[in-house]
Amino acid sequence: MTDAILTLNAGSSSIKFALFAHQAEIPRRPELVGQIDGIGAAGGQPAHLKVKDATGQVRVDSDLDLDGKGQSPHKAALALLVERLRGSDAGWHIAGVGHRIVHGAEKFSQPVVLDRAMVDTLRGFIPLAPLHQPHNLAGVDALSAALPDTPQVACFDTAFHRSQPDVAQLFALPRAITAQGVRRYGFHGLSYEYIAEVLPQHLDPGLARGRAHGRVIVAHLGNGASMCGMKDLKSQASTMGFTAVDGLMMGTRTGNLDPGVLLYLMDYRKMDSKALTSLLYKESGLLGVSGISGDMRVLLESTAPEAREAIDLFCYRIVREIGSLAAALGGLDALVFTGGIGEHGAPVREQVCAQLGWLGLTLNPAANAANASKISAADSRIEVCVIPTNEEWIIARHTAKLIG
Repeated sequence: MTDAILTLNAGSSSIKFALFAHQAEIPRRPELVGQIDGIGAAGGQPAHLKVKDATGQVRVDSDLDLDGKGQSPHKAALALLVERLRGSDAGWHIAGVGHRIVHGAEKFSQPVVLDRAMVDTLRGFIPLAPLHQPHNLAGVDALSAALPDTPQVACFDTAFHRSQPDVAQLFALPRAITAQGVRRYGFHGLSYEYIAEVLPQHLDPGLARGRAHGRVIVAHLGNGASMCGMKDLKSQASTMGFTAVDGLMMGTRTGNLDPGVLLYLMDYRKMDSKALTSLLYKESGLLGVSGISGDMRVLLESTAPEAREAIDLFCYRIVREIGSLAAALGGLDALVFTGGIGEHGAPVREQVCAQLGWLGLTLNPAANAANASKISAADSRIEVCVIPTNEEWIIARHTAKLIG
């Protein structure tokens, strides 16, 4: 048997996972990475499991029959996954499980080992993230059933932002409301933590302190998008606030929106909470503006003027938020792009950087087109980097450390 750390990101209908060799130093690249889709699908449709190895070769690509298991869909799916991992040629022994948990509220600024009381505490945060937290915890429950003696660790998407000053977290609401936890939390923290970990290697190799410890804005751009302003590699401000729908325009989410719009829709369009939730999270963003797709790749290939307008709005909102975060940081020394669009969307990076010349930023077009790790020109006052994120490794490393 080979010891391993399993990382999970459990959603409502899918579970993303990665398996890392449990060594003194957790390797950056997982041994296996995969996803289970279609969990709890209507109409008796089977779930589907796809697994790739460290070389990218597909090892498993098959349906999962979850019917008749006498368990919840999450429990049945993860029980089958554990069974397959144990039965593989490597004979993986799962020494610990690390979970991405969206919300740790104000209580958690570090990962924690889970027990029953801790899970109950995290259930209390469901009102803060009703679309994510219940499914994250369903993954915890499922692994508790499949691996009852295996330690589990919670790693929080909000934890990295607990270093922000109080003024960056407050809303201009009555204290009686903010005292109940209504404040800016920020998300994508595991991604930002990874960037903070590796940024000195990209900006200042060999130096104890350099630009990486200065004023840095990280743009995590994907179907979910946000930005974080960091100083001394710690979060100082974020575009996301109380929920993960705030800030930047996203694939299907609105981003920043005048709350008066919601009052108008409630009073004059008679939209209730359920309809507004669908509008804000699933029908807006790139998809809503273009009417074509929430996938940036599709929009970049389209000749439709609506696609161009959606891209322009996306880039405009990024530029505006960069200005806001630079003001909060007192200037800017480096800009980092990460996430699916940030890592692969060269036209988006080009359009954003073209509007930041007033900051002293100059792009290297050839490096940008090649998705190079450094895409700023030699004479640019602002260093611009493209760094692939690795949230799974952060989770695996925390898990290994906490379980010893």
